[in-house]
Amino acid sequence: MLSILGFGMVITFMYLIMSKRLSPLVALITIPILFALVGGFGAGIDQMMLDGIKKIAPTGVMLMFAILYFGVMIDAGLFDPLVRIILRLVKGDPMKIVLGTAALAMLISLDGDGSTTYMITVSAMLPLYQRLGMNALNMTCVTILAGGVMNLTPWGGPTARAATALHVDPADVFVPLIPAMVLACASVLLLAWYLGLKERRRLGVVKLPTGGSWMDSSVSDDGSLPTVEDAEDTKRPKLLWVNLALTLALMTALVMGVLPMPVLFMVGFAIALVINYPNLAEQRRRVVNHAGNVLSVVSLIFAAGIFTGILNNTGMVEAMSHSFLAVIPDAWGPYLAVITALASMPFTFFMSNDAFYFGVLPILSEAAGNYGITPVEMARASLAGQPVHLLSPLVPSTYLLVGLAKVEFADHQKFTLKWAVMVSLVLMFGSLLCALYPFAA
Repeated sequence: MLSILGFGMVITFMYLIMSKRLSPLVALITIPILFALVGGFGAGIDQMMLDGIKKIAPTGVMLMFAILYFGVMIDAGLFDPLVRIILRLVKGDPMKIVLGTAALAMLISLDGDGSTTYMITVSAMLPLYQRLGMNALNMTCVTILAGGVMNLTPWGGPTARAATALHVDPADVFVPLIPAMVLACASVLLLAWYLGLKERRRLGVVKLPTGGSWMDSSVSDDGSLPTVEDAEDTKRPKLLWVNLALTLALMTALVMGVLPMPVLFMVGFAIALVINYPNLAEQRRRVVNHAGNVLSVVSLIFAAGIFTGILNNTGMVEAMSHSFLAVIPDAWGPYLAVITALASMPFTFFMSNDAFYFGVLPILSEAAGNYGITPVEMARASLAGQPVHLLSPLVPSTYLLVGLAKVEFADHQKFTLKWAVMVSLVLMFGSLLCALYPFAA
C-alpha cells in the first residue's frame, strides 16, 4: 500500500508540474500533504514536515547568501575587466572568438545563475559574431554547455536539489566532483576550438580596428541587447582587486572546509556588502535588487523539505525502493550509480529538475543503498545529465539565450544535443575516475 501511495504521489507531482497545472513551489507543498492525509498519516504530518524543513535549512541558507554574494560582485563590476580582456584578445579570429565565448561563459557561470551568464556573454560576444558573419549557434552551444558544467556548484541549483533530496551535505557532493568538472570544462574548450576552427576555415581571419566603437559597445545595431556597462553607479572599479581577493579566499575556504558553507557565504556577503556599499541606503537597494532571485530559489528549497520529509518519514521511500528493486536484475544492482548517470540525461530532458531530483532520485538512492552505494555517490551520479537538461523546453533561461542570440530554439537543440551528450558522458567518466581515485577524503 505504501509503495502504491508513494509512486502515486511522485507520478501526480511530476504530471502536475510537467503539464504546468501547478507550479513546482505549490506542488511540493500540497501534493505530499494530500497523499499523507489519504494514507492516514494526518496525526504526525506536522512533525514530518518540520523534520524535512530542518534537514534542508542549511542548504537554503547557503543558497540565499551565495546568490546575494555573487549578485554584489556582479553589481560591483568584478567581471567587467574580464569581458574587456576577452574582447581584446579574440580580435577578428573566429576560433579565438568561440574559445573566448566558452571561457567567458564559464567564469560568469560561477554565480550559478544561467540568465546572468547568458545576458553578459551574449551582450559581449554577439556583436563580434555579427561583424564577422559567424554562425550564432556556435555561441549558444558553447555558452549553454559551459553553464551546464559550471552550474554544478553547490549554489547553482542541481547540486543543491540533489543534496536536499537525499539529505547530504552539498560540499560532500561538490568537492570530489571538481576534477570531473575540470575535465568537462576542458571538453567544452576543446569543442569550442573545433567549432571555431571550422568557422575560421569558412570565413578566414578578419582584421578589426583595435579601438573603435564596436569594441566599446556591446549593443547590437538594433539596440535590443543589454550592455555590460548598465548601472554604472553600482560599479566599484577601485575595489576590483579587493573583490577578487575576497572571492578567491571564499572559494579556497569553501574547498578546504574551513567553516560550514552557509556560514562562509554569510560572512562573505556581509564583508562584500560593507566594502563595496558602505552607505546603508545603497546596501538595502542591492539586497532588494537580488531579492527576486533569492526568493524564487530558496522558497523552492524549503518547500522541497516538506516533500522529502513526508516521503521519508511515512516510509514511502523505503516501500518504493523495495518495489523498484524487485524489477531490477540483481546483476544490475552494483551499477545503479552508472545507470542513474545515464538515465539522468533523458530524465532531466523530459522532466524538470524538481521532478527528477525530488521525485525519482530518492527512490534510486534508496535502492542503491542495498548494494552499498551511498547517497552522496548517487547525488553525484545524478548530476551528469545537466548539460543535456538545459536543452529541455522546460528550462526558461534557454529561451532567454536563443532570444538574445536571435536563433531558433529547434535549431539550437539540433545543433547542440550531440555535444551536450558528449559533455555529460565526460562528466560521468570523470566522476567514475573520482570514485576510483578520490580527490578528497
